[in-house]
Amino acid sequence: MNKVVLATGNPGKVEEMQRELQAFGLTVLPQSDFNIPEAIEDGLSFVENAIKKARHACLHTGLPSIADDSGLEVDALDGAPGIYSARYADGLGDAANNVKLLAALDCQQNRSARYQCVIAYMRHAKDPTPILCHGSWEGEIALSSAGTNGFGYDPIFFVAEHHCNAAELDAEQKKRLSHRAKALAMLKQAI
Repeated sequence: MNKVVLATGNPGKVEEMQRELQAFGLTVLPQSDFNIPEAIEDGLSFVENAIKKARHACLHTGLPSIADDSGLEVDALDGAPGIYSARYADGLGDAANNVKLLAALDCQQNRSARYQCVIAYMRHAKDPTPILCHGSWEGEIALSSAGTNGFGYDPIFFVAEHHCNAAELDAEQKKRLSHRAKALAMLKQAI
């Protein structure tokens, strides 16, 4: 099997990626297996940050790599929190991010939002044409939190076609609908 490094230490992401890509003869290894320092995510877009992370993993391992960058865009906030989604409330975690976002939208009529995910696959560190896959999940920001499944902004991300917040969906439903699932399906097709 060919090896590919996943630019994350998150065991859940590694397991998901391995499950999805093993049919293509790929063994997915977390970058933590190589003691790679975290990449500096100073890009101005999900695309730039995904490429930076993938290139960083390639440079440190000499292996092909996959990286993703994702977050939430809210139209009334000009796309914020965007690339800063994970650290929107100064690194205080998911609950604080949700509280800050709900406060920012207080009295706001337009609550349309979307999750974005960009996955970059680089064959080597100097790959001039990395494979880029983009998935988007449309929704809106709910007035209050609901549900215990998921993480991040899922408790306040309202999914109209299911009449509930993303954190109220079961794992299989979310797997079919999510921005990450859509980007991953594109990656599988590209590979």
